[in-house]
Amino acid sequence: MAASGTVVAVCCSPGNGFSKPGVHEIRLVEGLGVEGDAHSGRTVQHLYLRNKDAAAPNLRQVHLMHAELFTELAGGGFTLEPGDLGENITTCGIDLLSLPVGAVLEIGEARIELTGRRTPCVQIENFQKGLLKALIAKDGAGQPVFKAGVMGVVRASGLVRKDDEIDVQMPVKPHKPLLAI
Repeated sequence: MAASGTVVAVCCSPGNGFSKPGVHEIRLVEGLGVEGDAHSGRTVQHLYLRNKDAAAPNLRQVHLMHAELFTELAGGGFTLEPGDLGENITTCGIDLLSLPVGAVLEIGEARIELTGRRTPCVQIENFQKGLLKALIAKDGAGQPVFKAGVMGVVRASGLVRKDDEIDVQMPVKPHKPLLAI
């Protein structure tokens, strides 16, 4: 099964701030992440996770968010733009949250393998009151379902720009759901 979508925006920041400004293009570097971004590296770069285990592999090299989430949240009174929640790539037309571990997003020459869902943190609440709760749904068993986008690692280098097409390649079954990382 293959699906397709489009890149709405690309964002990058060399600092460890919360939001990332939009840029014309980003370069994905195999095994590292987004060139020039604070979260690029072979080992974990997220400050909280790095303090727990600085030698852990970086499974959060690229953060992707679906633009459809912005529309959903607008219904609850929240205003979000690409990059506001720290994502590198904002997509449209792909249900990112339903993809399994190991799904590969092909964007031009670049390829990103999905590793997990972003765990929403208190910084989201500091950004807009009530937003953290809005990004955590409950499944049928009452377990939390995080909606703050997905994370991945770069498997092939390449440039990514707004309006680039995204092709999704599914891994071999059985599929495993993306879990919070």
